[in-house]
Amino acid sequence: MADANAVVLNLEEKGPPNGNLIGKVESRLFEAQKLSHLPKRPPVKLEFKDLTYTVQEGSFRKKVQKEILKSLQGKFASGQLTAIMGPSGAGKSSLMNVLAGYKTRHMRGQILVNGKERDLGTFRKMSCYIMQDNHLLPHLSVMETMMISANLKLSQKMKLSEKKLVVNEILSLLGLTESSKTRVTNLSGGQKKRLSIALELVNNPPIMFFDEPTSGLDSSSCLQCVSLMKSLARDGRTVVCTIHQPSAKIFEIFDRLYVLGDGQCLYQGSIRGLVPYLKNMGLVCPPYHNPADFVIEVTCGEYGDHMSTLAKAVKEGKCKESDRQLMLSLTPASSVAPSRDQSPLTPTQPNGHLPLSSSSSEDVAAAHAQGDRSPSVEIKSCKAVQVTLSMNTRSGHVNGSATVSCTDNQYQDISEINMKHTFATNTLTQFYILFKRAFFMILRDQVLTQLRLLSHLAIGVMIGLLYLNVGNDGSKAYSNCGSHFFSILFLMFTALMPTVLTFPLEMNVFIKEHMNYWYSLKAYYLAKTMADVPFQIIFPVIYATIVYWMTAQPSDAQRFVLFLCIMVMTALVAQSCGLLIGAATPSEQVATFAGPVTAIPILLFSGFFVSFDTIPKYLQWLSYCSYVRYSFEGTLLIIYGLDRGDLECKEGDFCLFQTSEDVLKELDVEDGKLYVDFVVLAGFFIFLRLCAYCVLRFKLRAAR
Repeated sequence: MADANAVVLNLEEKGPPNGNLIGKVESRLFEAQKLSHLPKRPPVKLEFKDLTYTVQEGSFRKKVQKEILKSLQGKFASGQLTAIMGPSGAGKSSLMNVLAGYKTRHMRGQILVNGKERDLGTFRKMSCYIMQDNHLLPHLSVMETMMISANLKLSQKMKLSEKKLVVNEILSLLGLTESSKTRVTNLSGGQKKRLSIALELVNNPPIMFFDEPTSGLDSSSCLQCVSLMKSLARDGRTVVCTIHQPSAKIFEIFDRLYVLGDGQCLYQGSIRGLVPYLKNMGLVCPPYHNPADFVIEVTCGEYGDHMSTLAKAVKEGKCKESDRQLMLSLTPASSVAPSRDQSPLTPTQPNGHLPLSSSSSEDVAAAHAQGDRSPSVEIKSCKAVQVTLSMNTRSGHVNGSATVSCTDNQYQDISEINMKHTFATNTLTQFYILFKRAFFMILRDQVLTQLRLLSHLAIGVMIGLLYLNVGNDGSKAYSNCGSHFFSILFLMFTALMPTVLTFPLEMNVFIKEHMNYWYSLKAYYLAKTMADVPFQIIFPVIYATIVYWMTAQPSDAQRFVLFLCIMVMTALVAQSCGLLIGAATPSEQVATFAGPVTAIPILLFSGFFVSFDTIPKYLQWLSYCSYVRYSFEGTLLIIYGLDRGDLECKEGDFCLFQTSEDVLKELDVEDGKLYVDFVVLAGFFIFLRLCAYCVLRFKLRAAR
């Protein structure tokens, strides 16, 4: 029999009364509270009742409502690390998305935050959702990524030096200090996962959601990740994660378990109470068998169809009763003791410290049922803390429990959190930070940026050599028009195709950051689209300058400037078209296919391959929708209009066009107005940009 000797220590609010022994215990108690520079947040208790979530399946005509979550109930308290488990298709991710506020449509039921109905705007500011995949920007360093997060999520009134203290403290805690100058693309999987967590820790959210945090990690990295989440929970946060068949060692780190099967809750309670509870339900876990594997096998039906029985038992409160009985059986004789080289008062928790709790009696009961686990607490709100450490000479471990008498309610009203429905920074600051980030991303993307520059130089020289000195030759007027059309064609595709992938490549990053309340959609859209504008001006100017002088166009400063402007406008409109296509398409593959396909009708009705009068009347309206038509018309008016004189015609050559007016008449643009072409191109630019923004806004709402 275990020889248990209990030692009771009273730790008053002003500190330990005496003795170095008590000081050692106190240092263990507060080991998890290392983030001293983070903004303070009160604890959050999340509860949901009769939660139902449905999705639509089937064809457009025959849509069927499929129920993913079926009248779920549950509660996640602060200071606890809760695992949501279940087989594939059980509804784990759906439950996480609904609780985190990522899915709001087709959801019924109550979600309560600290006992009050959840306000989604406020809740999103005080919570974070770290997804399964690490959606990070590859060309930024760890420190740069963290500082962007700090500048966006922390108050503008906070000094830069204070923000750096917060960032350095988080990086030190998560073991990323040595990698602070490393680019994200060169980080390992475990480091990327820790960086994803670090980005959300900047504003110290009291509730954190993790979707499959151990996915793709080795056993060592998995243990580090789950231990980190445990430490975050011990700091007073509410930490909830989905996990798929963890090892026994990792499974024991969790405080609470929520098991799903076919959209129903089959168990909710302590980790330690799982096996006894299932045994009472007639499901005996085999010896030396991982309880996590066993409960998944049960939900998959390998031991018979117990789904309805387990779901009914949860609704009848048998899980709570089982936890309460387990607590009563463990409380009188706490079975733990020190090893020879261990101090009798040194707890051997997974994270090396003993947590405290001021939770409700129900939470404390559940915590006691876990043996060496109990919820953490904000000590400032408590008058006295009583810690009981029991020693077991046979097991060589120390077990601890804590009872806390608090004068104030631990779970405060959400209105006291002082979080308005606004972002931490204003729109102008968000735009400035995001513009810098997007600009540096383009500069550091060597493949995209350098290839674009080289292509404009190489193709410009190639076109110049092919159409060398044809600009003022009357016998080669058609060739000169062809050179201008292919210049427009080249600038159109070089602006269109890279931009098509702008939003598909970063959509996951944007959704994660926007839903975690980093910045607004309009700030992101303006910054992302404007960051590429300087490159869409510089590259066409370089190309057009080479082509203009190599093809011997008129040596007129006014014509040259106007030629550069029409080329730049063409590139900007093509870029806007690419943004719209990228925003409207669901994936990279669809975007790369839709880009060239949509460009075909634009080119067909441009006026180069067929004149306007030749187009059937029922298709002529398409010509007005082609921005290339206005670019080509404007280019011809710049080169051959503006009162240009006669063209050169060498002796012995047949000159079809003697004057520049003949060229304009032949191409049916003699009545064109240059200012109209510029105005229409500017209209296309604004209209397409607004359409792309509206499409993004619609997709964002549809994603919820």
